[in-house]
Order: sequence, then structure tokens, then C-alpha cells
Amino acid sequence: MLDLLIVLVQDPTPEPTEVKAGPLGFAVWIFMILAVVVIAFSLVKQLRKAQAAKDAGVYGDEPVQRTEDSDASDSSGPSATTDER
Repeated sequence: MLDLLIVLVQDPTPEPTEVKAGPLGFAVWIFMILAVVVIAFSLVKQLRKAQAAKDAGVYGDEPVQRTEDSDASDSSGPSATTDER
């Protein structure tokens, strides 16, 4: 225990200007950024697949019947052309 204390007292901490990350630190940051981008794209892909499976009725829900008319105007909400005054 005393040896560790002596080593800590004799070994000064470097100044902040003496410590630099260098190219290895830069490479680690670039790798982490790329990993986050790949994971985000994968997440979006999996969410789209899950939504498509839900719409197809795989999870026990009613299958969604989409037509071109129902995509343009939603029948459950108020119509933009109807004026009720």
C-alpha cells in the first residue's frame, strides 16, 4: 500500500496541453459515428418491416385495406372541403 502511495506522489499528472488523442482517437470517433448511422438505418428498416407485418395482419390485427381513394382523403377525420357553419 505504501509503495502505491509513493508511486502516485512521484508520478505527476500531465498537463492538459500535453495529452492528445491522436489518429487513434479520431479513428474511434469516426467508427462510433458510422456505427450509430448503421444502427439507425437498421432500426428504420426493422420498424418498416414490423409496420408492414402489422398492416398485413400477422400480429392478429385486422389487415389494413388501402386503396388509392382512402390514401388521398381520410374518411375518419373531417373533410377539408366540407364547411359546417
